[in-house]
Amino acid sequence: MHLDHSHDGPAAVSADARRPDGSRRALRIGLGGPVGSGKTATVAALCRALRAELSLAVVTNDIYTREDAEFLLREAVLPPERITAVETGACPHTAIRDDISANLEAVEDLEDEVGPLDLILVESGGDNLTATFSKGLVDAQIFVIDVAGGDDIPRKGGPGVTTADLLVVNKTDLAPYVGSDLARMAADAKAQRAELPVVFQSLRSEPGVTDVAGWVRDRLAAWTA
Repeated sequence: MHLDHSHDGPAAVSADARRPDGSRRALRIGLGGPVGSGKTATVAALCRALRAELSLAVVTNDIYTREDAEFLLREAVLPPERITAVETGACPHTAIRDDISANLEAVEDLEDEVGPLDLILVESGGDNLTATFSKGLVDAQIFVIDVAGGDDIPRKGGPGVTTADLLVVNKTDLAPYVGSDLARMAADAKAQRAELPVVFQSLRSEPGVTDVAGWVRDRLAAWTA
């Protein structure tokens, strides 16, 4: 794990940081990353870690299904009314970066129907390394990769790896079985990201999602300060 909170900085305050009634809207954090990297599992773990202290909700994105939302519903990580799905009908990148209207409608509907909310997690569908969220949709972005995808992913870079507010290297427990060198991944991530934080995580062992949840709390504290 490589996480230095001294470099996180405050969450950027968006021009639409307040709702029409003048109240502060929820902090929106996007989670992107390749298919199978563990985005939905990370969202589920964050919900379990934060639901007792925060009012939160989730928006998932899939091309033609509600599979990720249905997984979260089966796991009962939040009440059903706090989980909604967007069927993008096309490349998920479009719905989080270009035409963000469906996602904006989803997050606004959640705030209207179950708010007030502290936090909304917006999970993208399966992405490649170029995936980024529109700043008009989210206030901060987490990009999730996993060691089974190859320990050269941080070195390959791409906007998701190099510019996300937090990079999560997931499934570290698999490293011995897939031949991934975690020290090499850490060094490559540092070279690509400079002072931007990186977390190495296994959801199958302690500390699990603790470090990512701490980062989210820090962003929320800056947002509400």
